[in-house]
Amino acid sequence: MAARKRLICRTSELEECGSGVRFVTTDKNGEKLPGFVIRHNGIVFGYVNRCAHIQVELDWQHGEFFDADRQLLMCATHGALYAPNTGECVGGPCHGAFLTKLPMIEEDDGVYLVN
Repeated sequence: MAARKRLICRTSELEECGSGVRFVTTDKNGEKLPGFVIRHNGIVFGYVNRCAHIQVELDWQHGEFFDADRQLLMCATHGALYAPNTGECVGGPCHGAFLTKLPMIEEDDGVYLVN
């Protein structure tokens, strides 16, 4: 079976280390999950919008996932820091845990969730 693509946003909507785009997806059991996509080092990365420590959304304002230096993703609730390219917690109470990655591709001026 061929993979399905769902348009999340246009390429131009994701600035390098800028605001992310939030969306809703579903898991294999049909549960709705909050997701987000960001651009880091020119590449798009998507994750479930849930901290690995406590099941809360990361962004401190709608779509704002990066820390003040715009280098790491940060949980607004308790300050856990995540590497944007891997989702690994590199600082905070969940050190070594990972955000749940979502498969994203960028093509034809669009950013797509692939499932």
